[in-house]
Amino acid sequence: MKLQTSVPIFEANTPIDYKGQVILIGSCFAENIGEKFRYYQFQSLRNPFGILFQPLAIQNLLERSISEKEYSGDEVFYHQERWHCFEAHSSLSQNTKHELIAQLNLGLKETKDSLQSASHVVITLGTAWVYQHKEFNFPVANCHKIPQLEFDKRLLDVGTIANSLKRIVELVHTVSSKAKCILTVSPVRHLKDGFVENQRSKAYLIAAVHQVLHENHVSYFPSYEIMMDELRDYRYYERDMVHPNALAVDIIWNAFKTSWISKEAQSVMEEVEAIRKGLSHRPFNPDSEANKAFQKSVDAKISYIKERYPFMKFE
Repeated sequence: MKLQTSVPIFEANTPIDYKGQVILIGSCFAENIGEKFRYYQFQSLRNPFGILFQPLAIQNLLERSISEKEYSGDEVFYHQERWHCFEAHSSLSQNTKHELIAQLNLGLKETKDSLQSASHVVITLGTAWVYQHKEFNFPVANCHKIPQLEFDKRLLDVGTIANSLKRIVELVHTVSSKAKCILTVSPVRHLKDGFVENQRSKAYLIAAVHQVLHENHVSYFPSYEIMMDELRDYRYYERDMVHPNALAVDIIWNAFKTSWISKEAQSVMEEVEAIRKGLSHRPFNPDSEANKAFQKSVDAKISYIKERYPFMKFE
C-alpha cells in the first residue's frame, strides 16, 4: 500500500545547465534552492537584498536595479544600534550608514549584471500580506522590528499580485529577452498572520501566479503543493513545525532537479559532489601515502572540471 500522494513533475523544455546564469529572488524557497545551486557550483545569484516575502518588494528591487536608481542617505534609518532600509531584509543591515548604502547599491549592481546574462529567473512568493508604512506610505519589504502601530497591515488582492508579477516578468525581459521566469509559492506557512489568514494569502498568490502563466517564458514549479500534499507529515518539518527540514528541502530540490536541470548538468553535479566530499574528508593520518594519493586524485578532478567550467571555485 502506498501511503503518499505524489505531485506530478514534468521535464522543462528549456532546462538549466552550467552555461546559464540563474537568479533566485524571494522567500525561503529561493534561499534553500539557491543554496543548492551554490553548492553545485552553478553560476547563480541568490537574494541580493535578502529574503523578500511579497511581490511588490521583488518588483521594487528589479525596477531600481534596472533603472540604476541608487540609494541615498534619506532612504535608510537607525534603529536598535543598526542602520536599516525598509526595502531590504535585516540581513543587509549594517553598523554604519555608509556601509549600508554601499551594500544596497552593490546589490543593485549585482542584480542588474546578473539579469543581463540570465537564462532563468526564479521568483518565489511568500505572502500576500503587506505592511504599509503610515508615514512613508509604501509597503515595506521588512519591518525591522519597528512597532506595528507604525504600519497598516493589508492583504493584496489577486489582481494586484497578478499585475505585479506581470511587471516583474516584463522587467526581466527588458534586459534578458530570452530568460525563462519560474514562479513558485513558498511552502513556509506564515502562522503569525493567523491560520486562516495564511491560507487566504497562499490562495491569492497561487491564483495570481496562474493568471500570468500564459505569458511567454513563464512557468510554475509546485513547491507549495509538494510540501502540502506529498510531504503532509510533521516529520518533514523543523522543530518550529513551520519550516521544511533538510529532508523536505532535499526532496523538493530533487523534484526541481528532475524538472529543471538538464541531464548533462546532472552528470556534472555528480562530479562536483564527489569533489566536495573529497575536500571535506578528514584523514586519520594526513601524512600517509594513501592520503597523499587521495588528495592528488581530488586535485586532478578539480583541474579537470575547471578546464571545462573555469568559473567554479573550490575552497
